[in-house]
Amino acid sequence: MSGSKPTKRQSSSSVAEFLQHTANVAAKSRPGRLIFALDATASREATWDQAMHLQAEMFSETVAMGGLAIQLCYYRGHLEFHASNWVVESLDLLRQMTGVHCRGGMTQIGRVLDHALLETQRQQVNAVVLVGDCVEEVIDPLCHKAGELALRGTPVFAFHEGRDPTAARGFAQIAELSGGACCPFDTDSVAKLRELLGAVAVFAAGGRDALDRYARLNQGASRLLTDQLSRR
Repeated sequence: MSGSKPTKRQSSSSVAEFLQHTANVAAKSRPGRLIFALDATASREATWDQAMHLQAEMFSETVAMGGLAIQLCYYRGHLEFHASNWVVESLDLLRQMTGVHCRGGMTQIGRVLDHALLETQRQQVNAVVLVGDCVEEVIDPLCHKAGELALRGTPVFAFHEGRDPTAARGFAQIAELSGGACCPFDTDSVAKLRELLGAVAVFAAGGRDALDRYARLNQGASRLLTDQLSRR
């Protein structure tokens, strides 16, 4: 019937076709690079298994797009910080992510931002994803580093788990000053987080135009990112 709304199957097909198009375009040039940084301290242990399943599943899908290299970073314990090699195979990333376990300690967001600055000086990093529930560091130095990332064209997309107001303000400032976006999530919004992480991966692989088209096709949570970016 003329003027009828697209079905869910048609919408899913459109998204799949777009992702394949993005993969084909990206494959012709240097792959985008995305740092995926996780808070692996003890406060996240209660939701860690669910988060790992979600994040690993998401990247299994988006790495398959092609044109995207991902580096896994996480902090935990007493000044324990790890950064993997850059990977383009979903199984390699899945193996690394599912091998991470929580360990008590303070947040080390500053080390994540320092590492991102170093990496993007070596070769452009297109985006940083930061997933955590606490900010236990002095915020001013973190904001300064976020501004340095903005000058290098490396936005931080911060995903805040839980309801801690100090963490919410800290994540929002880091995201804004870097030129990225901040979104909250909890155990009841895993589907939302899945789409948001997928949207950032599309951004890293294809840039802002690709993200805008992805958001229009999805008509969902990824709009939260594009709306914030539009206000920059």
